[in-house]
Amino acid sequence: MTRRIGLLVDDMFFVSKIAGAAERAGSKIERIKSLADLDRLATDPPALVIIDLNSDRLDPVQTIEALKSRPELSSIPVVGFVSHVQVDLIRRAEAAGCDHVAPRSRFTQLLSEIVSGNLESLR
Repeated sequence: MTRRIGLLVDDMFFVSKIAGAAERAGSKIERIKSLADLDRLATDPPALVIIDLNSDRLDPVQTIEALKSRPELSSIPVVGFVSHVQVDLIRRAEAAGCDHVAPRSRFTQLLSEIVSGNLESLR
């Protein structure tokens, strides 16, 4: 069975980069484009959700709160990435339930490990 990763990322460069790393790790991505997509994820939860905390499409903090408030999705690890200077956004994401927040550069550096499920490297 292929490991699935939910993905809320607008930047197509990052989508391609994450999709490539996921494919090499034997995983596939499923894009999250609206809060309604959480209903689809709830029927067959992914192993991981990755969120660009600078997403313009959806409010990332609201999406994290919605994800973590649903019992069938609440245990899914959520990894967010953002510019390291956005301290307020990092704190809001963590308060909403984001399990790991990484600066964009570190996220990119650890991407292969993250999509493989090795989240210990983010600690």
